[in-house]
Amino acid sequence: MSFAGPSMGSASRTARKTLEFGRTHVVRPKGKHQATVVWLHGLGDNGSSWSQLLETLPLPNIKWICPTAPTQSITLFGGFPSTAWFDVADLSEEALSDLEGLDASAAHVANLLSTEPTDIKLGIGGFSMGAATALYSATCAVEGKFGNGNPYPVNVSAVVGLSGWLPCARSLKNKVEGSQEAAGRAASLPIMLCHGKGDDVVQYQHGAKSAEVLRSTGFQKLTFKTYDRLGHYTIPEEMEEVCSWLTTNLGLDGSPS
Repeated sequence: MSFAGPSMGSASRTARKTLEFGRTHVVRPKGKHQATVVWLHGLGDNGSSWSQLLETLPLPNIKWICPTAPTQSITLFGGFPSTAWFDVADLSEEALSDLEGLDASAAHVANLLSTEPTDIKLGIGGFSMGAATALYSATCAVEGKFGNGNPYPVNVSAVVGLSGWLPCARSLKNKVEGSQEAAGRAASLPIMLCHGKGDDVVQYQHGAKSAEVLRSTGFQKLTFKTYDRLGHYTIPEEMEEVCSWLTTNLGLDGSPS
């Protein structure tokens, strides 16, 4: 799965409106449909590659939705176009965030989840830039609104981020602590972050810092897994732990009673 990063905006407001999301790939549940998870790829990748991996996981009760990001010019690449959830200038939690792009992608994710049956648990996950977008979506769900003030429309039950970082980390604490409702949602939302100490694309320190910010903001159900020799990719051990965590936190058949 390709590498991913954060975002700044080089695209103009007019240009942004013309961006179109790519093809969405869906992996149907092989068993009883209990949860739907939108999974977001990394920078330069597409939904197809992740759908092929997710289809092999022993999670028969999950429906996976794997959208493809718009193709847009990327500041990190000197303006060269790539599939990306938002524009990026630097791959870290300290980067200036492309709020317009983040909001657009988070809204796209929420729209994909909004048509699921009401008795289905909803989750968001991703790799690298996809993980950053998933975490941004988590903060919107907790605040009850997107960065632009529009209401966030779905209830998210679990969030997974692999080899990523937390956009808008600096402003998160004030937003959550300023609202009793947001603080309550933060305390009850399960989040799993995984990061390799050998990651040379999104440095391990950025993943660790993101976990630290989330914990200090009141995300009490945060799990942070580290892997000593893991670079910017996934390994079976990591995916096995993700499967176990999702089974438990989404209350899937087979979870411990």
